[in-house]
Amino acid sequence: KQPVNLFKMKLAIAALLAGSAAAFAPAQVGKATTSLNAFESEIGAQEPLGFYDPLGLLDDASQEKFERLRYVEIKHGRIAQLAFLGQIVTRAGLHLPGNIDLEGNSFDSYPDGLAALFGDDAIPQAGLGQLVLFIGILELFVMKDSANGAAPGDFPGDFRNGFIDFGWDSFDEKTKLRKRGIELNNGRAAMMGILGLMMHEKIAEAGGNNPVIGLFGAYN
Repeated sequence: KQPVNLFKMKLAIAALLAGSAAAFAPAQVGKATTSLNAFESEIGAQEPLGFYDPLGLLDDASQEKFERLRYVEIKHGRIAQLAFLGQIVTRAGLHLPGNIDLEGNSFDSYPDGLAALFGDDAIPQAGLGQLVLFIGILELFVMKDSANGAAPGDFPGDFRNGFIDFGWDSFDEKTKLRKRGIELNNGRAAMMGILGLMMHEKIAEAGGNNPVIGLFGAYN
């Protein structure tokens, strides 16, 4: 069972890395073009790295492709922020009250972090399936923007869909740009942060040996 759990954990980390590949590629402005110069002034292209696209994802890219990558970056950044906050909160001893299932198992009876999903003490597979189903419903029908089939919004990652606003329209353009830049940076930091927490959890779990990437033979 351990190799299967390790494979699942590696798959989760690989997905996070793939999602953050566009993390430092700059948001929307400008007309459709295949020139990289069109993206160098986008939100997210800032000091000290400036325009940073080491994988060449935007080579000969159209505006449509750029907006799709920006949508993915924002979404993964938001998920990573929630995941990082969840790690902090649960490891501080704060859990939902009550029971997680009809058998009377409480929320705080399960371990924190990846161990809650993978391992001998993880939540039941049916519970994990419900989480995946719920996320899939959000992905397909709720958390959508113009880059993902929804009605056009103001920018990639605009999930308001004419319903939720929270006062966004009351901000001037300069404030909106600043807040979007803050969200991008926080999301990028969270993607690195949650990946680091996942790595350290597995390192500690292995007693010093790293079963994830095999680079640390004796991490003590």
